[in-house]
Amino acid sequence: MLILSRKIDEKIKIGNEITLTIIEVKGDQVKVGVEAPKNVKVFRQEVFEAIQKENKAAVDISETSLASLLGK
Repeated sequence: MLILSRKIDEKIKIGNEITLTIIEVKGDQVKVGVEAPKNVKVFRQEVFEAIQKENKAAVDISETSLASLLGK
């Protein structure tokens, strides 16, 4: 993991198309602005993990559940 220190209004560049800007620091909370192309999905970690969990649950259908859906 790369750890960088930044002050308000300073930026971090990721590749050619993604820029992170430190917007505000208040106590233990940091507001970060993200500039990225529309085709790049940006999520908070906990939201990303919830999406992954839901996606896995959606494809984890047992054979009996699938058979009951098919009327077998």
